[in-house]
Amino acid sequence: MNATAQTRLRFGFGENWKRFLDGVSEPQILSAERALQALVGDLRDKSFLDIGSGSGIHSLAAIRLGASRVHSFDFDPQSVACTAELKRRYQPAAQQWTVESGSVLDPEYLKKLGLFDVVYSWGVLHHTGNMWKALDMAAHTVGPGGLLVVAIYNDQGIWSRYWKAIKRASNRIPRPLRPLYAALVISPVESRELAKAILKLKPQQYFERWTESSERGMNRWRDIVDWVGGYPFEVAKPEEIFAYYRKAGFVLEKLTTCGSSKACNEFVFRRAS
Repeated sequence: MNATAQTRLRFGFGENWKRFLDGVSEPQILSAERALQALVGDLRDKSFLDIGSGSGIHSLAAIRLGASRVHSFDFDPQSVACTAELKRRYQPAAQQWTVESGSVLDPEYLKKLGLFDVVYSWGVLHHTGNMWKALDMAAHTVGPGGLLVVAIYNDQGIWSRYWKAIKRASNRIPRPLRPLYAALVISPVESRELAKAILKLKPQQYFERWTESSERGMNRWRDIVDWVGGYPFEVAKPEEIFAYYRKAGFVLEKLTTCGSSKACNEFVFRRAS
C-alpha cells in the first residue's frame, strides 16, 4: 500500500489526547519535565520544536524548563486543540510558545519555521505514512550543533507486518465496533501478562497497570486503543536509523533500545556544527 492510500486510513490520535486532558495533573507534568531533561539536558535559552505535539505536555515541559522559544505543531486537528488547551490552562501568557496545525511532510511549512536548538518528535514519524521522508524533513529543522530526538517503532519482522494488518483493519471497521475489536485483539496479550503475574505470585502487579497512568499520561485502556488503532504504521531497525542520520551529518549521543519488543527505540542525535 502506498503512502497516499495509507493516509486515507488514519487513526485519530487526538481523540485519545482529549481524554488525557480530563485527568492531567501536576505530577504528570513534572514527570514529563524530568524525562525531557534527562534526554536533552539544559533547555534554558534554547529553542524547541515539538513535531507531532499530541497532548502538548512535552512542549509545556520545555517552557517550564526555560526554553526561549517553543513551537508545537501536529497534523491531527484534535491534537492541536489539546496542545492549545494545555497552553491555555498552564501557560496562557507564554508568548514564546506557539501552537498550530502543520505537517512534517510539508517542506514549505518547515522552511518558514527556521532552525531550532532542540527538535523533539517522540513516536510520531512512523505514523505519517511516509516515515523516511519524515525523518529526513525533521533533520532539516535542526540548527548547527542542535539536538534531534526521535523514537521509532522497532522492526520485529513478521510480527510488525502482523500488527500493521491489525491496525489497518481497525481503521476499516465501523467506529462503534473499534473498542470491541481492540479488546479482542489485545486479550491474548493481556492473558499472558496476567498468567505471568500469577506465576510470580504477584497478581497485584498486573492489576496495578490498569489503575496507574502510563508515562504519556494515558490509562491502560487508552494506551491499548492507541496501539491497536495506530495507523499508518512503519518500523525500522535501530541500525537503519543510525546509518540514515550518520549520512546526514548527525552523531548519535544517546540510544535506548527496546530489545526484541514492539515498542520504540529512542535516539538522541546531535547535528555537526
